[in-house]
Amino acid sequence: MPMNFHDPEQRSMYTGRKADISWEQLMNEEVNVKGFQAADIGCGGGIYSQALVRLGAASVIGIDFSMAMLEAAAVQCAAHPEIRFQLGKAWETGLGDESVELILERALIHHLSPEELSDAFQEAYRILKGDGTLVVQDRTPDDCLLEGSRDHLRGYWFEMFPRLSDREVSRRYRSEQVGRALASAGFTEIRELKLWELRRAYLHFSDYCDDIRRRTGRSILHELTDEELVTLTRYIQDMTGYQDGEPVEERDLWTVWIAGKH
Repeated sequence: MPMNFHDPEQRSMYTGRKADISWEQLMNEEVNVKGFQAADIGCGGGIYSQALVRLGAASVIGIDFSMAMLEAAAVQCAAHPEIRFQLGKAWETGLGDESVELILERALIHHLSPEELSDAFQEAYRILKGDGTLVVQDRTPDDCLLEGSRDHLRGYWFEMFPRLSDREVSRRYRSEQVGRALASAGFTEIRELKLWELRRAYLHFSDYCDDIRRRTGRSILHELTDEELVTLTRYIQDMTGYQDGEPVEERDLWTVWIAGKH
């Protein structure tokens, strides 16, 4: 069963943490943010809206289709008057033509159908000012199916439960699909980068296991039963040799597309 992003009980599932420093470093190196008006489309809990402000954006408007998410984001970002939120869809944001200079679409496109993906990129092109930049971040099938290791714990999810890999691949776009959709929307100078982003650091491996067992409502792991989640954590420990008291960093591999409107 897909996650219900409109459920008020899920409103804080993407709040309460900060963007990883590796993400901010990539943005600093590859994208001009300072002084720009930015849109965070598919903003969720506002984590990356705040990050854009830290990077120097003059203002950020967060767009999401879930009012429950936007309410949580407003609380999360209450200390940032530069950030405001608006109900909208990736392909129908409600923003004016050429109204922003930078757009971020992080962990968004795997929720879109091919038609919606095309429409979303056309909408991004419409609302971007000339010489504006669109940043798209998501996982490709190759990113998701990278083999498991101490540095990529997520890989063990799919090794242990192959049915999850089928589900994961079915909702992810290949790199060339994203590139074609961006070009069809009118974007040029499309660049593709890879990013290892820290999701969370845990003081103890047992803390990571506890978190995994609580993820039934907020990740692909909601497909697993409680018993299967326990089996998964034991499998990861057997494969990695992590001890219960050993610190763990959970990192994921992402693909980042940076495209310009010229």
